[in-house]
Amino acid sequence: MTALTLAAPAAAAGHRGAGRRLLAQAQFANSVGDGAYLVASAFYFAKVVGLPPAQIGIGLTAGWAVGMVAGVPLGHLADRRGPRGVAVTLAVATAVAVASFALIRSFVPFLLVTCLYGIAQTGLSAARQALLAGLVPPAERTSARAMLQATLNGGLAAGAGLGGIALWLDTPAAYTALFAIDAAGFLVAAALLLRLPALRPAGGAVPSGKLTVLRDRPYALVTLINAVLLFYMPLLSVIVPLWIAGRTSAPSWVVAALLLVNTGSVLAFQVRVARRVRTLREASASVRRAGLMMLAACAVFALSPYGWPYLLLGAALLVWGEMLLAAGAWEISFGLAPDDRQGQYQGFFGTGTAVARMLGPVALTALVLGGGTLGWLALGAMFAAAGAAMAPAVRWARRSASRSAERA
Repeated sequence: MTALTLAAPAAAAGHRGAGRRLLAQAQFANSVGDGAYLVASAFYFAKVVGLPPAQIGIGLTAGWAVGMVAGVPLGHLADRRGPRGVAVTLAVATAVAVASFALIRSFVPFLLVTCLYGIAQTGLSAARQALLAGLVPPAERTSARAMLQATLNGGLAAGAGLGGIALWLDTPAAYTALFAIDAAGFLVAAALLLRLPALRPAGGAVPSGKLTVLRDRPYALVTLINAVLLFYMPLLSVIVPLWIAGRTSAPSWVVAALLLVNTGSVLAFQVRVARRVRTLREASASVRRAGLMMLAACAVFALSPYGWPYLLLGAALLVWGEMLLAAGAWEISFGLAPDDRQGQYQGFFGTGTAVARMLGPVALTALVLGGGTLGWLALGAMFAAAGAAMAPAVRWARRSASRSAERA
């Protein structure tokens, strides 16, 4: 039995398909805005607001750090109060934060708004995962999450196009319109989420007030391993472009081609990859293969000074590893979480993304750009080792959960 159930079993069956469609539509609505924001926000903060790069970096890092801390209690709130209402509230809060970016003109307001943005985004992710856990049977959650991920990539690609138009126009009005589009996307997402069926704790019981995930050491280890693997995230957006500029003779348009390879592959193949992962054992194997695929990608990227086609091959290997990791991590994060605490557990598992976003660019810039070929190989070895470590960590978590169930 899932932790979150509809008011009646018949309603659960009738609303399941509609719930997935609404989740996907909400995901697309806010990801279009996210894509535009990711492409153009740094230019807006620097050119229009006039913030120096150091202050922009501090503000964005602080925002994700605060969001990382807030993810677990907000996920717990979704468990206690129902994920739909929490998700709708946080989607509206994100819209307010995004709209506020268009009004700021100094560092302190920028810092405050980035913290609101980070809290709302991280909490929304946790609440949305709890919604998915309540609307979709356990055996179908990974494939449903893959569908949402494909939808996310499609929205990001569309939003990136809008962001490119704003960069081409390069006027305050264009950037303001972009933030308005982003805010509207989150309001649309909130309206769509509000149409989902109300979910409540199974049997009408309210979960314990304790944040048990903070004492679950096996789950913490699994989350840490996943966070290490998520350091692939800044590769195509930050590290590879800098590598291309400083170490290769590849044309600048290759950066766009690499992102197209990534986005197109996820759209085309993520659901298919996820369908092969149905158990924790299969999920652990998928993560292990992801680590090896990322090792291969890093080795190929190291060869790119000898020809830019290596960059395309490296991007293809990397996105294959990304899809394998995503499918395995989704199954593991849901499968190891207690049914009545999906919100707080998903909030905790999601901190890996915040860690990768905060530390990844700085750490990988030093490792890869400073270390060259050896840096690439060291990074690949780290991915492979983390992938191999996932299976024993998952086995420990399963044994620990079994002992806890016996004591209960």
